[in-house]
Amino acid sequence: MCHAFINDTSFYHFLYQVDLDIASKVQRQPCQYCDGVLHSARYPRKPRGPRHCLTEDYETRFSFCCAEEDCRRRTTPPSVRYLGRKVYLGVIIILITALNHGLSRSRRQQLFDQLEVNPQTFYRWLKWWREFFPATRCWQSARGLFLPPVNVVQLPGSLLGRFMGRDLQQRLCQFLQLLLPLSSTFCPGYIRVAIDPQKM
Repeated sequence: MCHAFINDTSFYHFLYQVDLDIASKVQRQPCQYCDGVLHSARYPRKPRGPRHCLTEDYETRFSFCCAEEDCRRRTTPPSVRYLGRKVYLGVIIILITALNHGLSRSRRQQLFDQLEVNPQTFYRWLKWWREFFPATRCWQSARGLFLPPVNVVQLPGSLLGRFMGRDLQQRLCQFLQLLLPLSSTFCPGYIRVAIDPQKM
């Protein structure tokens, strides 16, 4: 199931469409520094992982530059595809680490080989989830929505299991939406994550 999902091109297209919608909303707003107009200034990305499933849309990340000569500051919208500066897609980082306890050693190695993930990177991700993520403002403001509390030692699997979408795709989308503030230093109020605590 995981193998088929990772190779699902329609899901990656859907994530691109979500990012496009977020970027369009950001561009309609004035520059956060001087109220100038924002012009497109995408920058290149070469995400690692399921490259054969990704279109050329994944070769750049949405970003904008202020048109005012005295400003020219960059505004990069939040993204459900890219988790900050990490070179792997956010969904891959979630999936590989969330499945840590449910995969045999050989199956895990197959995924590592397929996605070009080395063990050191994998353990660095686990450390990020269990030491850095719980201390972020993003999680500090969201953790109260989950009752009983999420087991931090088993992140991110313990958190992915709390979302109640009809399938893995919906649960991952909810998870990626929660992580939006970590994907960029620019996260306007309208992108606040809308999570219904009654459905957790």
